[in-house]
Amino acid sequence: MSEGVFAHWPNRITLLRFLGSLVLFLVLSLVGDELDQSAFYASLAFWLFIVIAATDYLDGYLARRGNFITSFGRIADPFVDKVLVIGAMVYLAVLDWSDQWFPAWIVVLVVAREFLVTGIRGYVESQGLAFPADWFGKVKMIVQCIAIAAVLAIHAFDWPAPWQRFLELAAHVFVYGTLVTTVGSGTSYVLKTRKLLLNGKAT
Repeated sequence: MSEGVFAHWPNRITLLRFLGSLVLFLVLSLVGDELDQSAFYASLAFWLFIVIAATDYLDGYLARRGNFITSFGRIADPFVDKVLVIGAMVYLAVLDWSDQWFPAWIVVLVVAREFLVTGIRGYVESQGLAFPADWFGKVKMIVQCIAIAAVLAIHAFDWPAPWQRFLELAAHVFVYGTLVTTVGSGTSYVLKTRKLLLNGKAT
């Protein structure tokens, strides 16, 4: 692997994160609806998600430090982020032990926002204009990851009652924080697109 798209570690890590996401979904399937019978898989799902989400920052750091920023990484890294986050949310919205924390309608809004932004980005870049991610989108990703981790943590471990109540509150706060940042970042991209198209140049 001395040449080609996986010649450097940032792209290798991106690939490993994608494969790890698939393993996470398999583990969540094994947890199933009967959480009490699958405590091991629930805790495994929690740690898998933490590692996969955290390594998003590692591949970005290595790419910037070594100047290994590639077209593959530019496309694949946000794609893997979306697979990880949306896939985990879909499972949490349909499993009996987690659906109370992640209402399906919030997941639908998250998916709709991703379709909207992807479509907008494709159109803007087809006009020869740059359309980089902004800080609001990064905040959205962080809030989403914390929300998912909190819901998984509630069920992955046997917490003392005060910690359990704290995690339940945190899960509600960050899940609805996901809603706010999803709508806010989507609106931000729409407004930025309008400005780009009116000015005919990137800002």
